[in-house]
Amino acid sequence: MPESITGQLLPGEHRLAIVAARFNEYVVDHLLAAALDTWKQLGGKDEHLTVCRVPGSFELPVTARKLAESCDVAAVICLGCVIRGETDHYDHVVEQTAKGIKDVNVLTGVPCVFGVLTCDTLEQAVQRAGAKMGNAGRSAMMTGVEMANLLEALDENAQAPK
Repeated sequence: MPESITGQLLPGEHRLAIVAARFNEYVVDHLLAAALDTWKQLGGKDEHLTVCRVPGSFELPVTARKLAESCDVAAVICLGCVIRGETDHYDHVVEQTAKGIKDVNVLTGVPCVFGVLTCDTLEQAVQRAGAKMGNAGRSAMMTGVEMANLLEALDENAQAPK
């Protein structure tokens, strides 16, 4: 049986950060509340969590990168909501936000979780922010904690004598 390395859902002493957009604030505030609640439920310490607010989803990657490079965090959770309108602005914002968050992962080696809702309607966004379909903020926090632990486990495994 091959070796299996997994990340646990225990924050421990890890420091995490959340970057949350203010645009579509009603929806994002629900994502943020669920992420914060999940952090507490998992046993995370308030002093090990930093929350930054940015104007919109487009500003998530630059802030996430700054946090990843200079704030000694084990993961960054990006929360936002982009709702399709009548122009192609939606497509540009979604594409560049997703690419930017992916780039933070690759360039810094710090997990940067994509907790950005990309919806056609406000109703879809509300459903994914806790009304009926779970809450993407909760999922994003769980992913951040798990990835912080997984990368730590990989580092420990790489340093273990063979």
